[in-house]
Amino acid sequence: MITGIGMVTPLGHDTPSTWASLVEGRSGAGPITQFDPSSFAVQFACEVKDWRAETYLGGKLCRELDRFSEFAIVAADEAVRDAGLSITEEREERAGCIVGTGVGGLATIEFNARELESRGVRRMSPYVIPAVSGNLAAGQITIRHRLRGPSYCTTSACATGAHAVGEAAEWIRRGHADVMVAGAAEAPITRVGMGGFQAMRALSRRNDAPARASRPFDVDRDGFVAGEGAAILILERLEHAHRRGAKIYGELTGYGASSDAFHICQPPPTGEGCARSMKMALSEAKLAPSAVGYLNAHATSTGIGDVAEANGIRTAFGAAAESLWVSSTKSMTGHTLGAAGAIEAAISLLALHRGVVPATINVDRVDPAIGLDVVPNAARTKSFDHVMSNAFGFGGANATLVFSSLRGAMASS
Repeated sequence: MITGIGMVTPLGHDTPSTWASLVEGRSGAGPITQFDPSSFAVQFACEVKDWRAETYLGGKLCRELDRFSEFAIVAADEAVRDAGLSITEEREERAGCIVGTGVGGLATIEFNARELESRGVRRMSPYVIPAVSGNLAAGQITIRHRLRGPSYCTTSACATGAHAVGEAAEWIRRGHADVMVAGAAEAPITRVGMGGFQAMRALSRRNDAPARASRPFDVDRDGFVAGEGAAILILERLEHAHRRGAKIYGELTGYGASSDAFHICQPPPTGEGCARSMKMALSEAKLAPSAVGYLNAHATSTGIGDVAEANGIRTAFGAAAESLWVSSTKSMTGHTLGAAGAIEAAISLLALHRGVVPATINVDRVDPAIGLDVVPNAARTKSFDHVMSNAFGFGGANATLVFSSLRGAMASS
């Protein structure tokens, strides 16, 4: 069961502000402020705006952290509050944390590399290695909330966050944990991060219209918009949640994972790898494809990727794909890389819980190769019992999550 949600995104520093922006169809894109991008061909991104971690965490702790860990800790604090969760001493060993990241402390690496070259090794901070380490977001959260069960980091590029949530659920299902804090965080808006993706020609270059640049499924899409942020979910065993009277957003009923085994950056055009992940999740959830009311797509706004996923969806869903609502909220958040699977899992849960499906914005004309209802430009209301969220990463990593309402979960069991 998911009983708490916390988010830090380009649309807001918490879940309510992020959700409000999603429903209203706002873009989080704008000029880069974290460094001077004037020498770059791409000068915009979806940044977390007006971020002052000291406001939430205090200056002393912030000296130990990279930006990605700041996002993760603040999102985890919100998720714990949202769940009304208090880990008692006798339950500490049955509460764990899996928080992933795709690239870890990139900004800390860059800053200290410059310091080393210009001022020497004596000027380096003793916190460099802890700040850089990918698993230290989870480590810091476990210390802060006294989670003494399993603690580690998943890293599978843009599938990271979905893998973290799926693996956390597995610890509960195996009977080794009652509570898991799970999600992912990313802060890649740095010179190396943006320069690397620019060199790959993966990014949109619409510097004159950043808010219109992320346009999944649109015939004129020209690349993704880099984003940053974090999302954390609280997962609990049903009996544990009921015993303390927790509200329940939904249940993770299906988890699928597969590998394309095809190319380091590109999916197979047929989408057969991601189709296997979706079929696995549906099978575990014991659902017919027609039972899924909404699918939050991985679709990043790239020419090859969006079509490959659409092909995979049609393969996995068959005739049910014709009536399926599919949207890409990356059109608003940008592509938050390792955090994307967690952020979009949170969005999918909120859609399920509130009966509102966020749109794919910036769709002027759907690419004819997509062949799906992509919920263009305006959110829709609908009551449904099952949602799916896809997350796919470099190296051919695919992860799919299915969330169900309590009513839907009981009906499928």
